[in-house]
Amino acid sequence: MPGAEACYEVNIFDTRPDPTYGTGAIVNVAKVAMPIKAGGKWNTYEIRAQGSHLEVTLNGVKTVDVQDMKHARGRSGFSTAAGVVKFRNVQVRSL
Repeated sequence: MPGAEACYEVNIFDTRPDPTYGTGAIVNVAKVAMPIKAGGKWNTYEIRAQGSHLEVTLNGVKTVDVQDMKHARGRSGFSTAAGVVKFRNVQVRSL
């Protein structure tokens, strides 16, 4: 399974042992000023990758707005490190 070294990883892990890249961050790319606690409820993420411009919005709050070209092309996926994670109404669109 690819990790944050091989792809962009948008975090949704409130109890991550290293909170540096908490919920709403892009691991090893962009920290969040104030992590949002998302556990135990339905949340809405909007993740935009347009060229080198990456944006993450969680529950209407922009948590990341950064330029990075480390992984200019690649696949998208979902993974979990611990606990139960459920997804619904996932949409992937070209920009």
